[in-house]
Amino acid sequence: MKIIVGISGGVDSAVAALLLKQAGHEVTGLFMKNWEEDDRAGECSAAEDLKSARAVCETLGIPLRTVNFSAEYWDRVFSYFLAEYRAGRTPNPDVLCNKEIKFKAFLEHALALGADKIATGHYARVSSEAGRYQLLKAADAAKDQTYFLHLLGQHELARTLFPLDELVKTEVRQLARAAGLPNHDRKDSTGICFIGERNFKEFLTRYLPAQPGEIRTLAGALKGKHDGVMYYTIGQRQGLGIGGEGEAWYVVAKDVARNTLYVEQGEDHPALYSAALIAGQLHWIADEAPARSHPLTAKTRYRQADQECTLTEQAGGLRVDFRRAQRAVTPGQSVVFYDGDRCLGGGVIEQALAAETRAAHA
Repeated sequence: MKIIVGISGGVDSAVAALLLKQAGHEVTGLFMKNWEEDDRAGECSAAEDLKSARAVCETLGIPLRTVNFSAEYWDRVFSYFLAEYRAGRTPNPDVLCNKEIKFKAFLEHALALGADKIATGHYARVSSEAGRYQLLKAADAAKDQTYFLHLLGQHELARTLFPLDELVKTEVRQLARAAGLPNHDRKDSTGICFIGERNFKEFLTRYLPAQPGEIRTLAGALKGKHDGVMYYTIGQRQGLGIGGEGEAWYVVAKDVARNTLYVEQGEDHPALYSAALIAGQLHWIADEAPARSHPLTAKTRYRQADQECTLTEQAGGLRVDFRRAQRAVTPGQSVVFYDGDRCLGGGVIEQALAAETRAAHA
């Protein structure tokens, strides 16, 4: 097949291209530039990424194309990202970035270039049965990225390959080293999708001006001042500037209308726990809601262990009740559903419903 691989400059996409070439496919690399506001700093600047991508493709003997999706990224991802923070929610840009850029703009561009399929260095598996595609967890549980891929559908999965599906990270680096890939020991990238590592609060202040306000306990006691409720997230401990004796303070709620940040003391304070949540903007990979004949599991954040839950459709969204109360359920983040290894889809957390007692999570 003619396959275009999204080459980021990292080792995962490089090994994905290596494996496809070894399998006899006609492979082309495609480097996406998606951010132009500044090219300063960050351990993975666009210039360094492109330099690494070129070196990889030269080593593999495959062509490298480049494309600029900065306008698409701003319109489809970053504008939403800012709007959510402005509303006091905490969005997950990686989820939307995958949907709108890597598996929409990139996919459309690759197909227009004559590709049969695209491939990326994501850790996930795809299977098909009777013409229907399923998204499955990767063999490397520690690197599984289905949480970030849950907005993909039949159209995308039918045209996507994940060559690292059965590999663990140590094997990926070993393959890269054996093949002489120049980035075999390059550090994994982190930070905002396509924007990279940076001081997050400082970055947000460029787009969302500071609006100082009060930090109070749920009982109303004044504990300090904040720079703007949009800069904080539920469960956050660092950067609150609250001294004194006793346990650390944590963000437990935000009131955007009153510009008030609420905190409580202690890592296991009951206010940090939710027995259930309401989710909206639902997406099901199989194009229909899953059967409720047996228990399902869910994640409310990446790397979280699967949590048993039950789903109930109701006006205004989907109610998700957990067997055990969950810590720091955050509006704006994604809740992703699973049936064993199969990723079913997910939605956006609209509201966290409080656990009634501390014993609920004991």
